[in-house]
Amino acid sequence: MKNLRLKAARAALDLSQQQLADRVGVSRQTINAIEKGDYNPTIRLCLAICRALGKTLDDLFWE
Repeated sequence: MKNLRLKAARAALDLSQQQLADRVGVSRQTINAIEKGDYNPTIRLCLAICRALGKTLDDLFWE
């Protein structure tokens, strides 16, 4: 399932996939795969993404 909430939160801060990837220490392809729903990130990566975007796990990852 696509993660449109992650994509929207990233876009709201005017961050590219590469910029977010750099902030959390992964590749741009990893961010792309998460947004497309092709990759299920670890909880550690989820938390890093949340911190980078100023969001909670509920905001971005939980139904």
